[in-house]
Amino acid sequence: MDEKRVLITGGLGQVGSYLCDALSGMECKVRVVDNFSSCLSYRNPSVEVVRGDIRDREAVRQLVRDANVVIHCAAQIYVTKSVEDPAFDADNNVMGTLSLLDAARDADVERFVYFSSAAVYGDPVHLPVDEDHPQNPMSPYGVSKLSGEKYALAFHRAYGIPSTAIRPFNIYSPRQDPSNPYSGVISKFIDRVAGGQRPIIFGDGSATRDFVSVHDVVDMVTLMIKKDVAVGKVFNCGTGTARTIDSLAHMVASFYGRRDLTPEHQPARAGDILHSYADISRARNILGFRPQVILEDGIKEIVESKMAAGDTDNRTGADRT
Repeated sequence: MDEKRVLITGGLGQVGSYLCDALSGMECKVRVVDNFSSCLSYRNPSVEVVRGDIRDREAVRQLVRDANVVIHCAAQIYVTKSVEDPAFDADNNVMGTLSLLDAARDADVERFVYFSSAAVYGDPVHLPVDEDHPQNPMSPYGVSKLSGEKYALAFHRAYGIPSTAIRPFNIYSPRQDPSNPYSGVISKFIDRVAGGQRPIIFGDGSATRDFVSVHDVVDMVTLMIKKDVAVGKVFNCGTGTARTIDSLAHMVASFYGRRDLTPEHQPARAGDILHSYADISRARNILGFRPQVILEDGIKEIVESKMAAGDTDNRTGADRT
């Protein structure tokens, strides 16, 4: 990759921090804008960090003017929060995105990568879920992410901004914070088993998800930056493989040598999707994307990371505005 000036919004979050590590290692000049909304342990000395809010239009205009690649990870990502306060969710996810896109109109941006979400699909009507699947979000969060995605692609058509969008499925990494009530099921299972507690499953455990390593997400974003064929398109990011929640719980227990910690089943939660996994053929055919991390290896990485850190502060939490 030629040297790029990269701006990553929410770059101190889970995905953003890994993007910082990867892109700074490719000799890109990386700058982060983040509002420091939670206590952060992640720092990369080769990355410039600016404390700010993407809804600050003047500050954003200057930051985007100095970049030729914008990767927009920042978001209000909590589904429950979006239900409780949909206006707050929209202000962050829709107006924040528009602030960045407006700034990109006046800048020499070579790529604008928008982080959408598989939440835009809602309850799948067919499997696997491809990019043409009906988009019927079940929460204000899903609506706001879809809105931002549509704006990004509309700005490409209307103003020529070279936008592209990624729809990740269930991302996991060692930097997820299991103490966060919104954290993913993998980190929750690991946290409980590491503490000698049985993993909790809501429902009978037959529900399936597509768990994708953050390393594969980073690989896809790198391809989206490199390849002009990505412009104007949206891509699913997953593995294309469905895993049951029950098998995941047993896998985590086995890594700790605690097969006796069988899952504790509680009533299924209203509104939970039963089955979901991605069709990644578009990313495979257009970008040459191939997920590299199998789930077993990804969980092993998290377990080993927690053990090496003494199960303390290797956490940055979720992506943030």
